[in-house]
Amino acid sequence: MKGYIALGISIISEIFGTTMLKLSEGFTIILPSIGVVIGFGIAFYCLSLCLKTIPLSLAYAIWAGIGTAITAVIGVLLWDDPFSIMTFLGIVLIIGGVVLLNASNSPEKVEKPSS
Repeated sequence: MKGYIALGISIISEIFGTTMLKLSEGFTIILPSIGVVIGFGIAFYCLSLCLKTIPLSLAYAIWAGIGTAITAVIGVLLWDDPFSIMTFLGIVLIIGGVVLLNASNSPEKVEKPSS
């Protein structure tokens, strides 16, 4: 369970960092630029933690898929990014793929005690 909590924090931080990247306007605005570094720093740290219990292929697929889908929605809502039936279908397919990956994998592995 701890792995999925770390993965969730990683996804939220990645979405925050990506949003700040847009707001930084090519790293020309200082506060959003700092937000990029902090957001991605936390994202990668938490992603590394979740890999202790979640297989890499599953963790990365969830991280990238959910992050991409939510970032696309944020782009549509905040910056009027184009939204079409193809965009909608793409987001649905990403989420469906994540669900299928979760359904096909075994539960989290148990951490081995350190020697």
